[in-house]
Amino acid sequence: MNKKIYYRIAIALMLISIVGFYGFKQSDEQKRAKWLQITAVESVVPGGLGRSRMISIDDKGKMEETKMKNFFSMAGINFGNIRENDLSITTKIQELSADGWELYDVTSGVFSGNENNSTGIFITRYLFKKQ
Repeated sequence: MNKKIYYRIAIALMLISIVGFYGFKQSDEQKRAKWLQITAVESVVPGGLGRSRMISIDDKGKMEETKMKNFFSMAGINFGNIRENDLSITTKIQELSADGWELYDVTSGVFSGNENNSTGIFITRYLFKKQ
């Protein structure tokens, strides 16, 4: 092969290396981000027998636990309880937003309980980011 081909290959490899290095490098702004997670665990056990909580863990590892209502009462689904839970969660999100936290991601899941549906939870995780 002649020298021109070697030079072209060398230049191409250098360009690929530079693009690869800077393309995947995290910015200083991303490295300084703080993270906070809120987890809402809402019970579907009727009659208030379950435990519903909102748990928050701040960027320093401090945990805060807030009691919430169960989805069901003895008579069935309790929309008043759902409304109170929604208000608690929305209030927490508003407080965090006012403090400069940005809602980054929301993930939810359900544990459906046993075969007679007497247990179960609905869980939602809210991940916040702050620069």
